[in-house]
Amino acid sequence: MEGYVHSIETFGSVDGPGVRFVIFLSGCGFRCQYCHNPDTWKLHAGTRRTAEELIAQAKKYRPYWGETGGITVSGGEPLLQIEFLTELFQKAKEEGIHTVLDTGGGPFTRQGRFFAAFEKLMQYTDLILLDLKQMDEAQHRRLTGHTNANVKELARYLAEKKKPVWIRHVLVPGRTDSEEHLCQLRDFLDTLSNVERVEVLPYHTMGAYKWKELGMVYPLEGVLPPDQESIKYARKVLGAR
Repeated sequence: MEGYVHSIETFGSVDGPGVRFVIFLSGCGFRCQYCHNPDTWKLHAGTRRTAEELIAQAKKYRPYWGETGGITVSGGEPLLQIEFLTELFQKAKEEGIHTVLDTGGGPFTRQGRFFAAFEKLMQYTDLILLDLKQMDEAQHRRLTGHTNANVKELARYLAEKKKPVWIRHVLVPGRTDSEEHLCQLRDFLDTLSNVERVEVLPYHTMGAYKWKELGMVYPLEGVLPPDQESIKYARKVLGAR
């Protein structure tokens, strides 16, 4: 089986514990206004790679991982290539490699073939990085173009299964930084028993040029990154590190 790989980072330090080999898969259904990688949106783009090739490449960097590092698969949205992802993680676990899935949860459903495939994937997944973007349904649709109902359902499912989760929240001025929203997010997190860590990721504009290169209008033109007070407040409300 081959997957579509957008890019690889060999010494990732912010996508899970320790030093990590980070694989960015192509394809994403969300259209986040702040996306800094819109070039990952197309599913059948990037380079076609087999799981064996990726594991062999990753193992070259294993001496740097220490006790906590390993492989993280991000995107795009990795769950759009769930069968390839499962094969990749299965082979990683055969090698004793720690596996992390970085997901926005968009494709999740408890129905049909996807759910069966997801349950199999969880057998080989050690940790989930789950991006919770907006608690309000209307605001989530405005921000991403899609509902957040299945994202919340994924969070609940992972809690039921006691799967370790790190929550990530991108702090975007005027979109995800209001007191009301942060308190709603905090209340939701309080219903989950499996959250090991919460991370506040300040919005940045480093990917804005990609929108222009792709001939698209950047939706947050003129929006500045949050100031330190806003970041500090969000971390306090959410109990983030």
